[in-house]
Amino acid sequence: QVQVVESGGGLVQPGGSLRLSCAASGNIFRINRMGWYRQAPGKQRDLVATITSGGSTNYADSVKGRFTISRDNAKNRVYLQMNALKPEDTAVYSCNAVGLTTTLEGYDYWGQGTQVTVSS
Repeated sequence: QVQVVESGGGLVQPGGSLRLSCAASGNIFRINRMGWYRQAPGKQRDLVATITSGGSTNYADSVKGRFTISRDNAKNRVYLQMNALKPEDTAVYSCNAVGLTTTLEGYDYWGQGTQVTVSS
């Protein structure tokens, strides 16, 4: 069993910043990739940013230059620094962790999500 927990969401004005954090725990042997995804009401879940264990990153075009994903592998944590936030960034942000359990089974776990609301 693997647990993924997000924190850091909240209400922010347009142009403001938020820093999300995510911690993975449980029967983890290794984490290959962690990332952030978001879903607005009535829309599909979209990729925001991912980072591999080797440090390779991938960003959605809509957040490039504004968001930065980083990791702390020793603590099984990933962060998302969000700057210059726009109302269209409003969504539930979920953390995803992909890797191997202690029984060497592949896993793909999601957190419950944290609400980010960008509004004046």
